[in-house]
Amino acid sequence: MKTDYSEKFSRIVENTLFSNLQLEGQAFIQQIAFAHRFTQQELRQICEIARDLEMWGEEPLARNWAIATDNFPSGQSKKALLEQLRGRWSSMRDSPNHYPAGGRQPVSRVKARISTRSKPKLGLGFCPVASPKTRCCNLLTLDAVDNCGYHCSYCSIQSFFSGDRVYFDPDFPDKLAQLQIDPDRIYHIGTGQSSDSLMWGNSHNVLDALVTFARENPNLILELKTKSGNVSHLLDLDLPANLICTWSLNPQCIIEHEEKGSASLERRMAAALSLQQKGCLVGFHFHPMIHFDGWKVAYTAVTDRLQQLFDPDWVAMISIGTLTYTRQVIRKIRERGGDSQILKMPLVEADGKLSYPDEIKTALFSTLYRSFSADWQSIFFYLCMENQRLWRPVFGFEYASNDQLEQAMKNAYMNKINRVRSENTG
Repeated sequence: MKTDYSEKFSRIVENTLFSNLQLEGQAFIQQIAFAHRFTQQELRQICEIARDLEMWGEEPLARNWAIATDNFPSGQSKKALLEQLRGRWSSMRDSPNHYPAGGRQPVSRVKARISTRSKPKLGLGFCPVASPKTRCCNLLTLDAVDNCGYHCSYCSIQSFFSGDRVYFDPDFPDKLAQLQIDPDRIYHIGTGQSSDSLMWGNSHNVLDALVTFARENPNLILELKTKSGNVSHLLDLDLPANLICTWSLNPQCIIEHEEKGSASLERRMAAALSLQQKGCLVGFHFHPMIHFDGWKVAYTAVTDRLQQLFDPDWVAMISIGTLTYTRQVIRKIRERGGDSQILKMPLVEADGKLSYPDEIKTALFSTLYRSFSADWQSIFFYLCMENQRLWRPVFGFEYASNDQLEQAMKNAYMNKINRVRSENTG
């Protein structure tokens, strides 16, 4: 006996994004699913397309399905209709994003619930997004806080944590003080891989512990990476030379649309400038760069502003990279939803993940790098999480291995750190 499709639909829909869609979208998908008896794979694809159209602000699935249907005479096959729909979706996906300035307001408040949770131990880990298929700086990570309170649409932290609860370990300062560091080795440690490094200020004495840790271990480079403007506590401290604060930067239109809740571009730059003026080394991450209508003008305006405000002698590094996804992160982005064009891009296989084609990456990275004057190009530039094949087209050189990149980076950072130390003691 042929199984009733309603039973099948109830079973297969559980493994799709159906429940994440708006009610109108759910009703329409159920209607056409029963009419065409979609398989689980077809239903999954339909739901993903519907979710993307919702997030991109495009006409809903019902309208796009109607257009696909109108293109065929009565009785056209389900396969042909689905191909028409996928073609329309692909055309939208591959067209440049459009981010009107001031078109949407960023989330004004961080909607995160702070909790405490003791960890069994504290140790140094490896960068969670490192891959043997990309040129990696071998950054070590220190999880001072778990989960982030910002709402960046592309964030990979969402694949490691869930919900809006942010966790502090109440014993973090004590555990950090007991962490064993080899005094004969240079370490490069970052704290911005499991949460924003500065948005929480000195909550639970995290910043005090990190500053003390850097001061007592002069052979390490401690990098605090942020999208925050919250540097008031650091401005009140005597900062060691081996503490480097770095900011992720994007044009303001990207911040408004895709980095909701984070500090504005001007506030980030003002925070970085205040620390540079205090005698702290700073750095900047153009990561992720996003391809959109007007990107060249927008990114060049950011680099022009940087060069107006900052002294390159006090800038330790500038990293460049772009959107790179695992399939798990893509699903998380669609589940979370909201107004976002972050998946409206031509995704291709890229060293085990999904990203822009190389020609788009090369254009993005080269344009940004060449917008800096010769004085600024003496700063340590690097590509983050990108294949080594892109280095020579962008910079004119490449590193033969991850270890070579790591050593060059540490040498460049330590040269500036030692200069700061000599000035402070001179």
